Amino acid sequence: MNKPNSGIIDDVLVTPQKIIDVPGGDIYHIMKKSGPGCVGFGEAYFSSIKYNVIKAWKRHRQMTLNLVVPHGCVRFVIFDDRPGSRSNGVFQIETLSMHNYHRLTIPPRLWVGFQGIDTGASLLLNIADIEHDNGEVDRKKLENFEFDWEKL
Repeated sequence: MNKPNSGIIDDVLVTPQKIIDVPGGDIYHIMKKSGPGCVGFGEAYFSSIKYNVIKAWKRHRQMTLNLVVPHGCVRFVIFDDRPGSRSNGVFQIETLSMHNYHRLTIPPRLWVGFQGIDTGASLLLNIADIEHDNGEVDRKKLENFEFDWEKL
């Protein structure tokens, strides 16, 4: 089991995104190919998560995730167990929503889980640098990490 230390993990980016006020409906910026965290395009998909549901733990060995939450509110927990990393053993917690409109970039080899924390379903968008491949994904059960989701 891992000891929960809260902090900043090397190579994780939290990039503020613009919401542009336009008559008739706003524009929500997500990513430019020249911006931080963009390392290529493989696929984009939406995922929904219901209130208080936790989806954890998953680690991509090759994929970089670029996550935004255009509807609802989602708490992300990232854990670094990379050998030799300065942030080894650290958990980083980020909450994304329309009121905290940022893009969360998670590089390969970091564990991630997330929880819906808005009533109803929340929606997240992932813009990944490669197409999904089950062969490059590692999974662990929720209890494999010593992290208390209830105390957040």
